[in-house]
Formats: sequence, C-alpha cells, structure tokens
Amino acid sequence: MSRCPADTVSRAKAAARMLTTLVIALGSTVLLTLAGCASSSGIAPSATLVDPARAGVSAAPAAALSPDWWQGFGDPALSSLIDQAVAGSPSLRVVEARVARAAANAGIASAADGPQLGLGFDATRQRYTENGIYPPPLAGSTRNSATLQLNGSWELDLFGRNRAALDAAIGAQRAAEADAAAARIVLAVNVARNYVQLARLIEQREVLQRSLTQRDQVLGLIRQRVSAGLDTTAELYLGEGALPETRQQIEAVDEQIALTRHAIAALAALPPDAADALAPRLTAVRAVPLPEQVPADLLGRRADIVAARWRVEAATGDVAAAKAQFYPNINLVAFVGLSTLGLDRLLQAGSTQYGFGPAIRLPIFDSGRLRANLSGRTADLDAAIASYNGSVVDAVHDVADQISSTRSLERQLREQADAVASAERAYDVATQRYRAGLATYLTVLSAETNVLTQRRLGVDIRARTLDTQMLLVRALGGGYVAPTVVS
Repeated sequence: MSRCPADTVSRAKAAARMLTTLVIALGSTVLLTLAGCASSSGIAPSATLVDPARAGVSAAPAAALSPDWWQGFGDPALSSLIDQAVAGSPSLRVVEARVARAAANAGIASAADGPQLGLGFDATRQRYTENGIYPPPLAGSTRNSATLQLNGSWELDLFGRNRAALDAAIGAQRAAEADAAAARIVLAVNVARNYVQLARLIEQREVLQRSLTQRDQVLGLIRQRVSAGLDTTAELYLGEGALPETRQQIEAVDEQIALTRHAIAALAALPPDAADALAPRLTAVRAVPLPEQVPADLLGRRADIVAARWRVEAATGDVAAAKAQFYPNINLVAFVGLSTLGLDRLLQAGSTQYGFGPAIRLPIFDSGRLRANLSGRTADLDAAIASYNGSVVDAVHDVADQISSTRSLERQLREQADAVASAERAYDVATQRYRAGLATYLTVLSAETNVLTQRRLGVDIRARTLDTQMLLVRALGGGYVAPTVVS
C-alpha cells in the first residue's frame, strides 16, 4: 500500500523538530561546559562614579531656568538674534546629523535581535565535464540550472550579547541628543556674550569720543594761554599730541566693533554686513535673578553632564556585549525554495527543497583576542566614568566661580561709581585752576587721563556683570531639561 505524501512530510517535520530541540539542549550543555576555555575572569572596571555631594553640589533647591532664558533679558534685538542662530546655524545641523546617525546605529543594533529573512534567485548556464563525477547524459552537455530560495535565520540571544549591544547604541544615541542640546545652549550663550561685547565697545567708543571733545576744548584753552604768553609751546605740543592718540584709540575700537558685528552675524548664519546697524546698549540688557548657590539638581540640568552619563551607559553596554562573546552563539537557520536542472522545470512540484537546523559557535582558543577586546572595552568604560566625574567637578566649580564673580562685580560697580564721581570732580577743579593760572597743563592732563580710565573701567565692569550672567546661565544648564526615559 502506498504512503500518503502529506503524511510523510508531516512526520518528517515532526522528527526534525525533535532533533533540533535535542541538538540545542545537548549542544548548549556541552558548550557551556567548554566555555571555561576562553574566560573573562580578572577583567573589571576600576573607576567609580563621583558622589555629587562630595563634588560640592548643595542640598538646596533652586528655580529652573526657562529654555528660552534669553527672553528674560528684555532686549528684543538680542532675542531675535539668538532665535535666528538656533534656527539656522550650520554647526547645529552638524550635531543634529550626528543624532540621526546615532539613532540609525541603534536601529541596526535592534534589528540584530530579530529574525532575518531574504529571497534569492540564481541562474547558471554550465557545461559539465565528460571526465567528472556526473554520468551521461549530463556529462559533456551544456545545461541551465536555477535556484529560487527563501532563507531565514534567527539568533537566539540567550546570553544577552545583542541586548547589550542595543543598550550601548541607545546610550550613544541619547548622549548625541544631549550633545545637540548642549551645542544649542553654547550657541545661544555665545550670541548673547558677543552682543554684550558689542554694547561694551560701543559705549567705550562714546567715552573716547567724549574725551576727544574735552581734549579739543582744552587745546583751545592752551592756545589762548600761549597767545597771552601764559604758557609755552611745550604745553601746546602736549595738548596737540593728545588728540591723535585719542583718535587712534577710537579707530582701534571701531575695528573691534566691526569684527564683533561680523562674529554675531556668523553665529546667526547671516551675511557679514547684516549686523552693521546693530548698536546695543548695556542698559537695554537687564539682569535676571539667578541662584546664589550650586543647586541640588545641577547634574540633571547640564546637558554636557547628561551626555557624559549616557556615554557611561553606552560603555557599560559595550563591556556587557564583549563579555557575552565568551558564551555560545546559537543561530537557527532555515531555507525553503525551488532548485532544478533546466529552467523549464523550476516551478514544478518536484523541484521543492527545504531545510532547517541550529548553528552553534563557541570560542575555545583565540590567542587572547576576546580578552584583549574586553580589556579595551573596560578601559573605555573607565575613561567614560573619569570623563563624567571630571564634567561634574568642572560644572560645580563653574557655577561657584560665576556666582562669586557676580557678587564681587555688584560690589565693584558701587565702588567704581564713587571713583568716577571723584575723578570727574578732580578734573573740574584742575581745569578751573588751569584757567586761573594756578596749575599746569600736566595737572589737567593727569586728571583727564584718570577720568578716562575710570569711565572706561565703569563700562567694562557693567559689561562684565552681564557677561558673567550669561556664563552663569550656561553653567546652570541654560534651561536644559533631560527627557524622561521610559524603560
């Protein structure tokens, strides 16, 4: 009695499944026993994450900065420049491309943990040798052959190698995202600092122009006194020499103003002449309230620290993936398709072929390659932890420095205002005494130089006060909020 073909196929499949299960179980047992031949023992990271409290982070909370913190300075021109810079900066497009690349790498790592399926078709026209293994009529003939086959595989990630590689890729992606946020903050702060620098230079120029006017007036007085025989030509030469000196200083400041405007235009991705009409005032940029101590949640506010922390996570995943390479790699492979000698019979039922089974690989002796790889990954983890610790220490010191500078500059402003008033009174007295013939021009020149110095110092301190605020904003994270990670 003939056997049913369907029944035969069903029994063959059942037997193959049982065989596959036995092979996997037996192979895993044997291979795990042999795993000691290539060992990861004795290789472990030595660095540890720094304790934030020991680094100087206080326990006191502080109000978070707004992501668009520059609006708080109350200067529409500054806000517009920063908005343009964030929207059009080529440097930000570069870091955003790196984020996209990191996300793609995470997608590649995720795909490795799932089943793979591919379709292939091969067709060959071949002459078979008459003196080979094939008998006539195949020997000596020229025939067509073809194969149409669906191939599949699935790596069983029993020891977590693929999962660890995915964790590392995700960590790298999130670090890239934090780096992009940090780049945006740095860009905004740089625009703001250059804006304050431009305002400082413009007001410095006004101080010099005012001094030029005063020196021109004094020169007129000197000429009157020389004509009256009350002064010599020495005083006249001194008075005339003061004017080109001041004009040279004005020209030098004009150069700096032009360069700073170009820098602002470049940061905002604008043509060099786009900022030619920009003339900010220090008084137009108002100070904003900022915390007076290192906030407790500083580490979560700083995008650079968050990026460093994710690099630690990525390096940890790399170490786990390197360790998993010491264990067996089990891959299920299957194929089904059609193969025939002669294209005309490719789609006939008898051309069917299929197969499946496990593929198991275990490293036993590799001359130390896996241990060297694990050692390298472990060293990378130690470096990532050290980099994170350094970022934490630097961030805490950065905040503390800017807070101290802010407090000091507030006191300096008060003292310097008194110094300007005293210098101007001394200049007025010296000028009056010179007019009355009770003092020399050198006395006037000395008093005038002191006034110029104090006025320029006042502009510098006011500009430094605002610049320090910008630096403190950056040190506090610039309004960055780390995204919530859902595991």
